[in-house]
Amino acid sequence: MATPKKHQTNPSSWYANHINNAIRLVGFILLSVVAVIIYRYLLKDIISGKSHFFAYLVLWLFSAYVILPRVYRGISKLYLPNYFFGRTQTGDGLLGDPVNIAFNGKREQVIAAMVAAGWTQAGSLNAASSLKITYAAVRGTPYPNAPVSPLFLFGRRQDFAFEKDLDGNPRRRHHIRFWRTPEHWWLPGGYKADWLAAATFDKNVGLSLFTGQITHKIDANVDQERDYVIDTLRHAKVTSDVQFVRHFTSSYHTRNGGGDIIHTDGSLPFVTIAQATE
Repeated sequence: MATPKKHQTNPSSWYANHINNAIRLVGFILLSVVAVIIYRYLLKDIISGKSHFFAYLVLWLFSAYVILPRVYRGISKLYLPNYFFGRTQTGDGLLGDPVNIAFNGKREQVIAAMVAAGWTQAGSLNAASSLKITYAAVRGTPYPNAPVSPLFLFGRRQDFAFEKDLDGNPRRRHHIRFWRTPEHWWLPGGYKADWLAAATFDKNVGLSLFTGQITHKIDANVDQERDYVIDTLRHAKVTSDVQFVRHFTSSYHTRNGGGDIIHTDGSLPFVTIAQATE
C-alpha cells in the first residue's frame, strides 16, 4: 500500500466526545430517578415481604432493555454526527469501541487470514445463541464461536467478527469486529482501507454503567488488544505489510457504550493481507 500521509487531528472527535458525555449525564439522571422510585415504592415492600422480588426484576428489565435504550437512541440521533470520527456506536446510540485497525484485502482473504492466525469466526446473534452464551458464561463452558453484540459503523452493524476465548470460557475472550468501508470512501488524511476493525478484550461479564444491561466488560488498554491481533497475523505469516500511522487521532481516555474505561495512543495500523498483493 502507499506510504501513509501525515494527518492532523479532526476536531469533530472532541465535539463528539463532549456530546456523548452529555448524553451519558442524561442517562445517569434517569437511572438515578429509577433508583429512587425502586427504593421508595418497591424495595421497602420487597424487604418487608409485602412484594415479591419478581416486581423488582420486571422493573429492572423494563428500564434497562426498553426505557433507557429508547432515550439514548432518540437523543443520539439529534446530536451525534453522522460521519466517521474513529468510534463505533452501540445499538442504543452510545459511542462504542474505538476503530483501531485498518485492513486491505478481499473479504475471503481477510477471513482466511484470521482463521490461519488461530481465530474463530463468531456466530450470529439470535435468541438461541443469546441463551447459549449466557449459559456458557455462567457455567464457564466452552463456546468458541459465541456471538458478539452488534456495534455500528457507517450506519450498519459489523459485517463479521472473530474471537479467541481464554481457557474455554466465553466470559474472557479476544475479539474483533470488521466493517467494509463504503465504495470510493477515504479515511481522513487521504488514507484508503477496504476494512475497518475494532479489537478489544472481554475481561468479564457485568452490568452496563449506562443502561444496566448485562454485557461484557472490556479491558481499558485497547492498544494492547490491537497489537495482539497484529502479532497473531504476523506470526501466521499472512500479512505483506503493516504500517502504523502514529497520532491518527489524539490519544484519549474515555468510556465505551457499556461504561468501561478505555484509553488509546491514537495510532492506526494499516494491515495488508498477503494474498491481496498477489
